[in-house]
Amino acid sequence: MLQTLPNSDIYTVDALYYEPELASIHLIRSNDRIAIVDTGTQYSVPQVSATLLELGLSYDHVDLIIVTHIHLDHAGGASALMQLCKNARFVVHPKGARHMVDPSKLIAGASAVYGEQEFTRLYGEITPIDSDRMLEPGDGDTIDFAGRPLTFIDTPGHASHHHCIVDSTTNSVFTGDTLGVGYRALRNSKHSFLAPTTTPVQFNPQALHASIDKVMAYSPETLYLTHYSAVTPNAKNIAGLHEQIDDFVMLTQQAADQGDHFESTLTDELTQYLVRRCLNEVDGIDDATARHWLRLDAKLNAQGLVFWWQHKRTA
Repeated sequence: MLQTLPNSDIYTVDALYYEPELASIHLIRSNDRIAIVDTGTQYSVPQVSATLLELGLSYDHVDLIIVTHIHLDHAGGASALMQLCKNARFVVHPKGARHMVDPSKLIAGASAVYGEQEFTRLYGEITPIDSDRMLEPGDGDTIDFAGRPLTFIDTPGHASHHHCIVDSTTNSVFTGDTLGVGYRALRNSKHSFLAPTTTPVQFNPQALHASIDKVMAYSPETLYLTHYSAVTPNAKNIAGLHEQIDDFVMLTQQAADQGDHFESTLTDELTQYLVRRCLNEVDGIDDATARHWLRLDAKLNAQGLVFWWQHKRTA
């Protein structure tokens, strides 16, 4: 278990998705009650259990299981945790709720991206969640978590079913994927490299720009990214997100204009772009480290950008 910040009641749990420190789960403690923000996958449940045990708590102390959106690296463990946490309510964006009640389309979509064998290896079994146990907060709604207000803001752009959670008690925001990815290996004491994530299939550049600004209008001191944990925002890394979104669009157009091998060409271009940008921003990072941590995102980003270019972009 890692306590994210000194004297904090927010804890980071490694979901152990793909590899250590790629995806995180966050536990918020209010007195002896727990809210879980994003769940990792079915295979992340033992890590949550171990953290609760270390805190001297159990599944009975969990009041809320919250997902920022329903992509399965964020919500794949939700059904397993809901079965274990008998007192918990499941909190999901209104546009994602029906897919957690009936996850068949969610499973089919992820299987199409990863392949059935890889889907099973990564996510295991996804089962329905009872709609009677769900809360679906709208934009600006606040849920009282054991006397601690959590405010939900609609943040499309990465996914239409995405919301971020504002914790005014700590002046922090749980950002899911709206503020991109920011791996620990790609940071130093002065700067954290953040990169947008445009995974299939609902990327919308204009909406993502607006959602980043919407989050930052709260002037948060800390961003809790699912990929990966606490980041202190500053003008450089937030401006960098906006610049990269525009550059992603430009690179997508260039790859499309080349005709053949659209996706593989774009994957290569995104990889080179992200690695170069990371090395320019963060002193002390070597090429191999940057390439290791950014290669998966480059591939998935390319898939999402190709889909957007072919199906959803406007002229």
